[in-house]
Amino acid sequence: MPRSSSVADLVFPAPQPVRVPVQGGGFFPVRRIYCVGRNYAEHAREMGHDSREPPFFFDKPADAVVIDGAPIAYPPQTKDLQHEIELVVAIGKDGAAIGEHAALEHVFGYAAGLDMTRRDLQAQAKKAGRPWTMAKGFDQSAPIGVIAPASVIGHPARGAISLSVNGAVRQRGDLGEQIWSVPETVAFLSRLVTLRAGDLIMTGTPAGVSAVRRRDVLEGSIEGVGTVSTVIA
Repeated sequence: MPRSSSVADLVFPAPQPVRVPVQGGGFFPVRRIYCVGRNYAEHAREMGHDSREPPFFFDKPADAVVIDGAPIAYPPQTKDLQHEIELVVAIGKDGAAIGEHAALEHVFGYAAGLDMTRRDLQAQAKKAGRPWTMAKGFDQSAPIGVIAPASVIGHPARGAISLSVNGAVRQRGDLGEQIWSVPETVAFLSRLVTLRAGDLIMTGTPAGVSAVRRRDVLEGSIEGVGTVSTVIA
């Protein structure tokens, strides 16, 4: 019989768990980060698409998370680092093949987040028909604000979402402009994978994405949810 494993059996120390602060106290342990592509019509158009296609997903590693207010490094191998402000959905209950009517029962809360993107690498990957992993899932690519529990703020379906760089607004939209709503997104994704407590879903960005430079200060806000900020170190 194989013997049971223990911490002492690890060949090197296990990574520390990734945790995001929760409004009111405590921490949300992050398991996986799923991201919805092109979920606002104007952003889809600025990226060269103009139709309501079924939602598609890419992911980021959990350790791409950067806690609100902490700086991020300008990543290597890019000359076009871009910002994307997004509503982040925090899953608090396991589920597979979830119906839309029950989807919000699986949501613990919400936060503002940034999907940082190496746009030049993404364009190269698209042209070659290759995955976006190195364009989206690099180190420190997911700054996330404090998670507000749904039990406190409810489930926002509308509300202003915006991002400023050095005090100048670059992105502005409304959650009601999402092509796929949170219940639709959760239900659709749960038919592809089993969602687990600790998963985060970044739900797409409004139009206005553009490049940032070193020392730029990014400040995002979602009405009724919260804020997220970082500086490019």
